[in-house]
Amino acid sequence: MNRVTVLGEALVDLAPAGDERLFRAVPGGSPANVAVGLGRLGVSSSLVTGLGADAFGRLVVRHVEDAGVSVVVQPSPFTGMAVVTLDDAGRASYDFALSWEPAEEPLPDGTVALHTGSLAAALGDGPARVEAVMEAARPVATVSFDPNIRPALMDDLGREVDRVVRQVALSDVVKASEEDIAWLHPGVDPLDVAHGWRALGAALVVVTHGAGGATLVGDQEVHRPAPPVPVVDTVGAGDAFTAAFLAGLDDADLLGPDRRDALSSVPVDVLERAVLAASLTCTRPGADPPTRAELDAFAAV
Repeated sequence: MNRVTVLGEALVDLAPAGDERLFRAVPGGSPANVAVGLGRLGVSSSLVTGLGADAFGRLVVRHVEDAGVSVVVQPSPFTGMAVVTLDDAGRASYDFALSWEPAEEPLPDGTVALHTGSLAAALGDGPARVEAVMEAARPVATVSFDPNIRPALMDDLGREVDRVVRQVALSDVVKASEEDIAWLHPGVDPLDVAHGWRALGAALVVVTHGAGGATLVGDQEVHRPAPPVPVVDTVGAGDAFTAAFLAGLDDADLLGPDRRDALSSVPVDVLERAVLAASLTCTRPGADPPTRAELDAFAAV
């Protein structure tokens, strides 16, 4: 039985390999990274995604399954790719080649939480299909959503704001970065946006601030700073945060439709461990979320 089902894209990041003409193929995609992070933290999980019958697709499946996560593959003409560019601070930007839009499927047996978002919930016919799955999940599972905005693929701000509002209203837990919110609502305090999203029906909203840590907006507003770490790059840090936050909710017995009212008063240590997971991921290249043992060791330090 899989406690958390993740719905969204899995792809291959073509990351710089020391020369502008050389790249290394690294499995990625925000939802896939979350699923891997959950698996490494010991949470029984499945990933519902689209992959091609090609070498990159097989690479992604091995990577996700190695984390103990089951993979439900919806056929795609080819496995998606993202060419990664890093700036001087290690911040990543992406150029995408994608071919999959999610199909509506019932949740795997035993699911107590659904996590979704990112490109699968934004492009083509994906929004309507993902929203149908989110709506069907509400009576049986906690619904988690990360907009994970990719500006290079978004061409109509008003449409994207409307989409995110619809998807937030179908969610219990929302995680968004300051960058996501700044693109959607230029010049607006991200915490004001978070409070507005709670008013739409989300039990709690978490805003991540990069090196500034994260703020949880629930019954109370709680901030936790990030520890200073040597940053290799920030690829996958937000996804590691999401995985650790959901794992923390699972540890605290806060997943499932009967726990919805309790979500607004999450223990602070759930937020703290999620911040630590993101920080630890920044110390190593690529989307490489920690295992539970690694996170425990880092927290002890």
